[in-house]
Amino acid sequence: MKTMKGPGLFLAQFAGDAAPFNSLEAIATWAADLGYKGLQLPTFDGRLFDLNQAAASKGYCDDMKGMLADKGLEVTELSTHLQGQLVAVHPAFNESFDAFAPEAVHGNPEARTEWAVDQMKKAAVASRHFGLDASVSFPGALAWPYVYPWPQRPAGLIDTAFEELAKRWKPILDVYDEHGVDVCYEIHPGEDVFDGATFEMFLDALDGHARCCINYDPSHFVLQQLDYLAFIDIYHERIKAFHVKDAEFNPDGRQGVYSGYQPWVSRAGRFRSLGDGQVDFAGIFSKLAAYDYDSWAVLEWECALKHPENGAAEGAPFIADHIIRVTEHAFDDFAGGSADTAKNRSMLGLD
Repeated sequence: MKTMKGPGLFLAQFAGDAAPFNSLEAIATWAADLGYKGLQLPTFDGRLFDLNQAAASKGYCDDMKGMLADKGLEVTELSTHLQGQLVAVHPAFNESFDAFAPEAVHGNPEARTEWAVDQMKKAAVASRHFGLDASVSFPGALAWPYVYPWPQRPAGLIDTAFEELAKRWKPILDVYDEHGVDVCYEIHPGEDVFDGATFEMFLDALDGHARCCINYDPSHFVLQQLDYLAFIDIYHERIKAFHVKDAEFNPDGRQGVYSGYQPWVSRAGRFRSLGDGQVDFAGIFSKLAAYDYDSWAVLEWECALKHPENGAAEGAPFIADHIIRVTEHAFDDFAGGSADTAKNRSMLGLD
């Protein structure tokens, strides 16, 4: 059995224009002082990270690793959530998602996709430069506008969407395979891969590609009312990254899963700071430990109520307290002994 690493912190929700959140060195000092051991780096935020330079220069990555190591920190994974989202975009979301890309490709979906694919491939190279075996991302979406079966979907519509999604991702995953890095997709509403069934559809369309893996985040399953513990039992072999994120679901007579277009603070399903929601983290950490998950437990903080700095301060000890240092021997070994075939047969009345 293996012990997972942590606590880690995903920096995307904390980066800002004011100190200490406007440079990697400053935010790293802040995170280390809170007790974090690893940082998940958003490759799309130029205040903290230069993906082009990281792909072109191992020295850049080594210098960053050294600076973090001096603070007692490691890089957990590189995040390409925004670039991955842009690998596949339904036209209904073109204008909204242009904001994730450089201005030079705004209004040009084909150029935006090419940019996103190039970014993804550069992140594979950069991950290897850092010595990382996993990265985290989104898969994008072509079929999401048709998630509800009304009006009735034409036969083959969803199959065609997943075939195209796989067609776009297969060359990217092959590059990751060349560099020995998994792409861990966050299973997330708004993506075509938003639950176990759709992950299986995607994986099948990719012919079971070995680098198609999962960034496990139970909060999205709470909001869908999916059994997030059973999910681990089914997909544990593909879970290579873990976002520790809380949520709650409180339906009433006015709203349920869809939450009636309400703002986050008023939604039946909403994200919460660690410990303030309904996620059974003791169950999750126990299952992951039992399945030998040995990568990072990383806080992705989102909450409709609490200040992010309080959430970060509470998150490190929360994760540390939940990480199970796995045992090296069975608790009842003291009562056992070495194997004795003759004695065993005698005890069973066979000899």
